[in-house]
Amino acid sequence: MAAATPNHILPGEALAALSALGDEPADSRFKSLPPDAEAAGLTVGQLAAERRNLFTGGFTTPVLALSAESVEHNLALLETYSERHGLAFAPHGKTSMAPQLFARQLEYGAWGITAAVPHQVRVYRAYGVRRIFLANEVVDPVALRWLAQELAADPEFQLICYVDSVRGVELMDEALRDRLPAGRALDVVVELGAGDGARTGARTEADCAAVADAVARTETLRLVGVAGYEGEVPRADPERVRAWLERLTALAADFDKAGRFSGTGLEEIVVSAGGSAWFDTVADVFAQLPPLSLPVLKLLRSGAYVSHDDGHYRRLTPFNRIAQEGALQPAFRLWAQVVSRPTPEQAFVNAGKRDAAYDLDLPQAQVVRDARTGELRPADAIEVTKLSDQHAWLHTGPGAELEVGDWVGLGLSHPCTSFDKWQLIPLVEADGTVVDFIRTFF
Repeated sequence: MAAATPNHILPGEALAALSALGDEPADSRFKSLPPDAEAAGLTVGQLAAERRNLFTGGFTTPVLALSAESVEHNLALLETYSERHGLAFAPHGKTSMAPQLFARQLEYGAWGITAAVPHQVRVYRAYGVRRIFLANEVVDPVALRWLAQELAADPEFQLICYVDSVRGVELMDEALRDRLPAGRALDVVVELGAGDGARTGARTEADCAAVADAVARTETLRLVGVAGYEGEVPRADPERVRAWLERLTALAADFDKAGRFSGTGLEEIVVSAGGSAWFDTVADVFAQLPPLSLPVLKLLRSGAYVSHDDGHYRRLTPFNRIAQEGALQPAFRLWAQVVSRPTPEQAFVNAGKRDAAYDLDLPQAQVVRDARTGELRPADAIEVTKLSDQHAWLHTGPGAELEVGDWVGLGLSHPCTSFDKWQLIPLVEADGTVVDFIRTFF
């Protein structure tokens, strides 16, 4: 996929690192790869070049497939959506932790990639990502010293990090002092919490101001904006999410009026929010932000869009509310094989908790591939009722056609906990041709 695609945003050494992913042996470290590929000493790139069929090319079950067409569709849709609404886009890389997908997201107009923890930043940097939004406060001195080294070594590297407490600012300043190049500071945004009972973030505007004042007292940190995550608004609904977002934009305006962004060499003010469930409300409220003293980078951070899903985000996606914008397509399908059919009402396939996301919803039986004919048919009257470590329990109702040996295609919910169970994921075209493999780094 992206390993062979030029990307002007990534430096040459990063393109080489992406290409080198294809040099890994196609061996038993990776689930479901054809055993004969390892016996022949093939690399992942060589196996991809053979363009084998997922069903007849020697892959073993269970095997997770990612639709090539749906991934491309989703990448293009969010690029178009962001452009239409005047938003910059830094998709959350924790969803996939796949540098090949990062490269494609950058090619499709992403400003940069969002991270949650320093380890993720290290992976991004290893594959040349130059702009990173770290949506967390970092107080680990080892991680902060490493970030300082990266900033010192690469003048083009831009990192923006959360701050949400005076104590956190003090710890960051202590770790960074005398470690940054002269005239360079770590860019930070004050995180506004989404209310009592929410996750991180300063709870009140007064708390936010105190954090901003603490930043101003340092020489190691530079205040560049405000941010938060509307997905953690307690009892989230359109009105509550909108009210919190209006607090966020008002905070940016108040900080600007108070001169908190002046005298720091800033070229733009950052205002950031936007997970995968409420980005339409983010777009609406951000569009109403009054003019500030500098241009505003309105930064959206949705991550699940790249694969979408057949459960949680299918229900919550804003594209359900704004159908005229288009629709995301579920890109994951987990193929498992029927290994037991003990009663007419019960069957078991060989994929379980080790293979399928189950933290939000159970997988959904969608399609059956007949072991005798290779034909596909809807998985009528078949329901996943439970997962064991290596089995899915299926209830088969009247009219369910299912035999031992048949393949069952399962739709998954929650991309973040689907990607992280697979180190290497076949990228598959609609006819079953495997065209590439996506490497993850969790």
